[in-house]
Amino acid sequence: MSDNIFTFSLSVFTGFFAIMNPIANTPIFVGLVEGKDELTKRRIAKTASITAFIIVISFVILGKYIFELFGITIPAFKITGGVLLFYVGFEMLQSKRSKIHNQGEIEPDDGIAISPLAIPILAGPGTIVTAMNNVTDGSFIHIGIVSAIFALMIYLTYLAFSLSDLIVEKIGDNLITVIGKIMGLILAIMGTGMTIEGIKIAFSI
Repeated sequence: MSDNIFTFSLSVFTGFFAIMNPIANTPIFVGLVEGKDELTKRRIAKTASITAFIIVISFVILGKYIFELFGITIPAFKITGGVLLFYVGFEMLQSKRSKIHNQGEIEPDDGIAISPLAIPILAGPGTIVTAMNNVTDGSFIHIGIVSAIFALMIYLTYLAFSLSDLIVEKIGDNLITVIGKIMGLILAIMGTGMTIEGIKIAFSI
């Protein structure tokens, strides 16, 4: 039982880290808050993190009710979600900022904490799909694990944003690009696996 929980937790953490990738998102944060003082940067990072947490946890807790309300089946969700994750990962492999996450040029003001930082960069479709995929047919223990790991990821993201200037300076853009490609490959593989799992469930294979 403990081995299954550890494996599940590791899988959830890997999925969240790949889709959210605090290190790869840090240069984006730096670009959006350019010219702001340190206090403002931290406030924007905090607001974005809290907002993203509330959005995703709402889907985690209410996911089953949302499925029932709109008549969404688990196989359909896994297949569609898998295709979506594969698409995001494929674009990351090509060193493109996913169109799912990107909403174009936005003037840097406090409003960026909500959009595009919280939505869709941190709490975008990929993040929500990753979260709900792990709780659609899980127990309360699974919901608790997913919530705890997502809270950890949000905290790591907040730390990365708060130390953004230092991270970009020490790591460099080239290594950040490499990390982004690796995360993209992981996402594409996870998306393929999710799609295959959905097909197996749909056709009782």
